[in-house]
Amino acid sequence: MLHKTLKPFPKDFLWGASTSAYQVEGASLEDGKGPSCQDVKVVPEGTSDLKVCADQYHRYKEDIALMAEMGFKTYRFSISWSRIIPEGTGAINPKGIEYYNNVINECLKYGIEPLVTMFHFDMPAALDERGSWGNRESIDWFLNFAKVMFENFGDRVKYWLTINEQNMLTLVGPVIGTLMIPEGCTNVLKETYQQNHHMLVAQAKAMALCHEMLPGAKIGPAPNISLVYPASCKPEDVLAAQNYNAIRNWLYLDMAVYGVYNNLVWAYLEEHDACPEFGEGDEEALKSGHPDFIGFNYYNTATVEASDGTEKLDPGADQQTARGEAGVYRGYKNPNLPTTEFGWEIDPMGFRATIREMYSRYRLPMIVTENGLGAYDTLTEDGKVHDQYRIEYLRKHIEQIHLAISDGAEMMGYCPWSAIDLISTHEGMVKRYGFIYVDRDEFDLKTLDRYRKDSFYWYKKVIASNGEDLSD
Repeated sequence: MLHKTLKPFPKDFLWGASTSAYQVEGASLEDGKGPSCQDVKVVPEGTSDLKVCADQYHRYKEDIALMAEMGFKTYRFSISWSRIIPEGTGAINPKGIEYYNNVINECLKYGIEPLVTMFHFDMPAALDERGSWGNRESIDWFLNFAKVMFENFGDRVKYWLTINEQNMLTLVGPVIGTLMIPEGCTNVLKETYQQNHHMLVAQAKAMALCHEMLPGAKIGPAPNISLVYPASCKPEDVLAAQNYNAIRNWLYLDMAVYGVYNNLVWAYLEEHDACPEFGEGDEEALKSGHPDFIGFNYYNTATVEASDGTEKLDPGADQQTARGEAGVYRGYKNPNLPTTEFGWEIDPMGFRATIREMYSRYRLPMIVTENGLGAYDTLTEDGKVHDQYRIEYLRKHIEQIHLAISDGAEMMGYCPWSAIDLISTHEGMVKRYGFIYVDRDEFDLKTLDRYRKDSFYWYKKVIASNGEDLSD
């Protein structure tokens, strides 16, 4: 659809950026914090551990001041479960409460709205030892954690996100380092979707609790949503795309919004004897969530063709890599799209298509909680980072949000990944996303000083113009 005139970005549009606790904070076992699954996992060879990261735990004031200089309206960050409750349940760590109070207050000092992710890939290690999300008690563990957060921070935090990329926790858990499969399990798919079910119930109960405890707050899910294209107009390719869209995307949003399993996904699980078991009260709980908005992460689209029945899931494939599953779909490299240095396809127009599809299905306000370009950035001798490639990537995606708004989609905000350089999930420090350069390498911590990249100044101008000025 061509528009003669574009609708403006909403006046209260939440421009900002995102991070997560385990990737940016460091201080991994400091001030009473217990270990999370991220602290005890074996990191990929040649990549940094998570002990220091960007050291935001000690430098949050400096970092938030830089965000304020950019003009951020919001800052999306996550709260580390094991920093608040070191064992996952039981005693609360006062130093953890103090730290996040300080972060929240520092944001508010500059008029930056905190957007808090409750769970971002960092299950307390003590709970992993008790079965993690495979244990039905995980629903109560998470609800207790939610209650502690709402009690301590709910007077100042108006926007909450439940579980970051729950679909990726389910689909590519081994890559993220989060999936705990019990020894002797004979049906891994069933176990995986049982864990997913517990997360879905926990999410719904947390959303209901938020509405009960904090009637003025808003809460929503934060899956990774990437529209899936058929490789051709062959009907069998269209069906394959519908299959993967359901498994990758709609299961999570159908459940968050409507409290029901997507029919295609349920048929797929039936086919594999992998349907999750419902506990008492689950059906009612799932329908009680009622999100106020949808947060979603977008990096690119996916393309698939019909399966010939021989595909095998690649356990090493990440969230944006072509995948395939026998009898369901086969991953296909889209010849119409360029790729990043790390092999991810770049599809700004697919961003608009994804937003349109989501809004047509769910009719809820939406906020982009991740979108960005991971790249090899170079710090020059005079302290500059010339990341024109990142500016170009972000410009093209913001243009598509503008078009989607003109298509009638209700957009609340844009929080690209990431506010500052941090440790990438499985590719370490070398894959940089931030507007702010952190002076450290994979293993050499150097100074950890902050430097404003060219994209920092560009994004400052974008925010100041409320998305109207995207020029260099």
